[in-house]
This record gives sequence, C-alpha cells and structure tokens, in this order.
Amino acid sequence: METGGGGAEEGEGASRAKAAEGSLEEVPPVGLTLEEHEELRGTIDRHHTYQVAEGQCSSLLSQRVRAPASAVWSVVRRFDRPQVYKHFIRSCALKDDGSGGGGVRVGCLREVCVISGLPASTSTERLDLLDEENHVAGFSIIGGEHRLRNYRSVTTVNEFRRPDNEGDGEGGGGGGGAEIWSVVLESYVVDVPKGNTEEDTRLFADTFVRLNLQKLASVSEAIASGRTNPFDEDDEEQLYRRSTKKKRSAGGNGTMAATKPHPKTEAEKER
Repeated sequence: METGGGGAEEGEGASRAKAAEGSLEEVPPVGLTLEEHEELRGTIDRHHTYQVAEGQCSSLLSQRVRAPASAVWSVVRRFDRPQVYKHFIRSCALKDDGSGGGGVRVGCLREVCVISGLPASTSTERLDLLDEENHVAGFSIIGGEHRLRNYRSVTTVNEFRRPDNEGDGEGGGGGGGAEIWSVVLESYVVDVPKGNTEEDTRLFADTFVRLNLQKLASVSEAIASGRTNPFDEDDEEQLYRRSTKKKRSAGGNGTMAATKPHPKTEAEKER
C-alpha cells in the first residue's frame, strides 16, 4: 500500500509547487510510477488542475489500492457516510434542503460533526460532482466551525491491470490471469488562513487527506476480499446495486472503470 504523502521531501515539494502553479502535469505525484502518471495525465488535467488565486494553496495526493475500482468507488461515492474512511468524524447527516429530492445527489448538503480536540467542530459540505461512470466525486465546504475556508476537493478512482506474467509482485486484487489495482487521486484548493503560510496550510490539509486515503485503501481492500461490507444492506447501497445491475443488463459498464473494464470481485459474485 502506497500513499502520495510518502517519499522524499524534494519530490513531494516539487509536486506541490506544480499544484500551486495550477499545473500538475510535469511532476508525478509522489507514489505514482511514471507509467501510472502517463495514464492519468488526462484525469489530472480534467479534474485536478486549479487556477490558484493569491492567498490560496493547492495540493494533489495519490494512493495505490490493491482492489478493483468498483470496490474503491463503492466507498468514495457515499457522500452520506464519509466516516467509513475519513478519520476524526463523530457523525454525519444529510441536510434537508426542502426540495423533497432526498438521498445522495449533486447539490445535496451534509453536516459533519468532528470529534473533540481538533481545531474544528462542524463542517457543512456540498456535493458538487458525482460521476458514477468515470468514478469522480467532488465537494466544497460551505460553512461550519473550522480552518478550511473555501475548501474544494476532487477525488478520482482509476483502475489498472496487467497480465500476471508482467507483474512484479506489487499491487494485487487480481484474478482471471491479471493483476488489478486502483489509483486514487485527491486534490484540493483552499484559502490560506490569516497568520499562516501556504506551507503550514498545505501541511495541515495534506495530513488529513493522507490519513484518509490510507484508510480508504484498507477498507476497499477488505471489501474486495469479501471480508466486510461497511454499508451492510442500507437503503442507499441497495439502490446503487439495483442501478448498477440495470446498467449492466443494458450493456453499460456500471461501476467499471471507464477505460479499463475488470471482472467482478469475489464479494460481488457472492451477492
């Protein structure tokens, strides 16, 4: 398991500098191979490149996960259950916006309560993007008591595969004669609080993102192996499975990665 937060300080600093300049193309995020970075250039350009204004900072982190994209996405897509993989959350509830729509949908709001002892207590967040086909999710923090003003974040999940005879023992979660793994990219842009430096702010935000990505990998790998399902049989999960099944029956790719379809995991077969 690898995370974009590790590696030499020089490489990490270079990646962050590119993020601040609004171009993340030249220097691969720490933790990515050159091949992975080449494959993900389009994703980075489309979803992880920001126009960073004065008084803001930005960063991009990566996480390799030994699981197919469907397992990882089943966790990332749950805007109503961030505590499944995000640390320091005491509770989360979707807010009633009066539209009568209900459920997880673009534009919906969640109220997050943070555990005591942190420089935050609540966070009101809006779901800005939920692309089920291409595995892209994004949200903004629009209120609450915390340090992250005008925080916007995007998370993407991309699947990779190669035949077993090309493998080097790294990665996993494969089957059907292929090694399968996913790469999660998470980027953000945020205001630098008064009295703080860009580096201070980036270090603070990166620490939380890095910890969350590491836990996301652990949870996703457990789901892919069939050891657990953190969502059990809740209503949102059932709705998602029915929708995915309909797409597959109609010839769509459901939750498969857009560019690299993969076989069902053992956990999915048992369902």
